[in-house]
Amino acid sequence: MRILVTGKNGQVGWELQALAKASQHEWLCCDRSNLDISNQADVDRVVDDFAPDIVINAAAYTAVDKAESDKDAAFAINAQGAAFLAVACQRNGAALLHISTDYVFAGDNDLPYVESDEVGPTGVYGASKLAGEIAIAEHCSRHIILRTAWVFGSHGNNFVKTMIRVAQTRDTLGVVADQHGAPTSAEGIAKALINIAERAHKDDIEWGIYHFSGKPFTTWHGFAEAIFAGAVKRGIVPYDVTVSAISTADYPTPAQRPANSRLNCNKITQGLSIEPDDWNRQLGKVLDAIK
Repeated sequence: MRILVTGKNGQVGWELQALAKASQHEWLCCDRSNLDISNQADVDRVVDDFAPDIVINAAAYTAVDKAESDKDAAFAINAQGAAFLAVACQRNGAALLHISTDYVFAGDNDLPYVESDEVGPTGVYGASKLAGEIAIAEHCSRHIILRTAWVFGSHGNNFVKTMIRVAQTRDTLGVVADQHGAPTSAEGIAKALINIAERAHKDDIEWGIYHFSGKPFTTWHGFAEAIFAGAVKRGIVPYDVTVSAISTADYPTPAQRPANSRLNCNKITQGLSIEPDDWNRQLGKVLDAIK
């Protein structure tokens, strides 16, 4: 199987590269320097030349707050780039696996979101990702859209890295406790994508949208407490850190965050036999790598 990966230097792309080394498949992993997905000529050239069986799109504009004042760039990558890949995949008979986000929802549900729930992004980032989902569904018949949330890993920028960096100079901080979700390891997402790619290459699967995130549900405050407990235990942070619970209103940001980022993962578990990761275990692996 020939697999093309975009965004190889992002959190998930980095993990895909690591897993590719132990794989029997033929891989082509690209970053923006050799495949800018917002450039249609770039996309057509690489997809036509490599002729992949599967394209995994791990490239994305993920600066949620910056997107509010940088709408054109967010839509160029998250919407137009996804559309260019979808058209190229359809022309070449390739399947497209695409990473999306909980931000396509308004975040006001009382229950974890299922794939068929009404979407309603509240900011530019979520709107650009939803536009990408729509374009993929329109232009590529064989596609999987994997919605995930609260991604973390040992590579790249994420909440775990931010908390550890802040703790180098402060032993007390406030973290939002009224936003609910589940941290999801980049490694877990990468493994799920490879699993889907192999299934899609061999078997008939149900194409469309799936949710995949970690377990159990928590808040950013709960996640921060787990990070510091693990970091202190490993000597990454030399002293105990006091984490105060604050509200979203206490920490205003340019982009509105979903109060409910919980994703129901029953469809991917029942349909593709892919289980959500235990984020506590994955957090331990990430902290070991950081140490």
